[in-house]
Amino acid sequence: MSTIVTPIQNPAGAAPFRWTQERNGESMNRPRVLIVEDDRSISEIVSLNLQLAGYEPLHAYDGQSGLDQAQRHQPDLIVLDLMLPVVDGYDVCRRLRNDSSTQKIPILMLTARSDESDQLVGFSMGADDYVTKPFSVKILLERVKALLRRRRNVEEQDDVVSSQGVSVDRVRHRASVAGEAVHLTRSEFRLLDTLIRQPGRVFERTELIDAALGEDTMVMERTIDVHVRALRSKLGDRASLIETVRGVGYRFRDPDLADEAAS
Repeated sequence: MSTIVTPIQNPAGAAPFRWTQERNGESMNRPRVLIVEDDRSISEIVSLNLQLAGYEPLHAYDGQSGLDQAQRHQPDLIVLDLMLPVVDGYDVCRRLRNDSSTQKIPILMLTARSDESDQLVGFSMGADDYVTKPFSVKILLERVKALLRRRRNVEEQDDVVSSQGVSVDRVRHRASVAGEAVHLTRSEFRLLDTLIRQPGRVFERTELIDAALGEDTMVMERTIDVHVRALRSKLGDRASLIETVRGVGYRFRDPDLADEAAS
């Protein structure tokens, strides 16, 4: 079983670490990571390791404070516990995703809830990754780095997204599989665009209806299943990239998890 790795602490009386580095008199901003965790010992361990890895940690010890700091500081990533006082982690995640100012911030859930059902709920609420306690700090840091890299890539290539042989170009409204154009309806295009931009995230059917058909569309939840079947048929041998999560909805296969399974 993985365990928490405790780093070497600062010697007594040593000056605290600085959040920024100086080069030629100019401040170099570090990526900000907000840690929303009510267990202060865990928060301190995560914070120090993030700091040593080159990040600027911020702290919140309850859900409401986490929401306030996320809106105020606009961190690059949020590490979020679920069992929080005042506002629980699920509700924090939901509110962050419903707020236009925070909806694109990657969220990594860090929690003792290890059941698959808990993880599915977390992903359906909008979490980008899920790490269970007890945990390896090295693994946590790698997940943080991967999420920030994914966010940076999306921001740099926001109009065109490619994953595992499937590409979506918003500007030209084109989709392709293995370099070959695929002719999609407007709804199918929106559906694929939504799924591929957050691989691994589980979307509920209602979310996909809003994304593909429009928020004001009055249809049954199962209507989205028809669109998914049609989309899969057009993706050919890449159809399996759109995965069904029973009782919840759908997701686009996470390439990182696919690589792990292959190894």
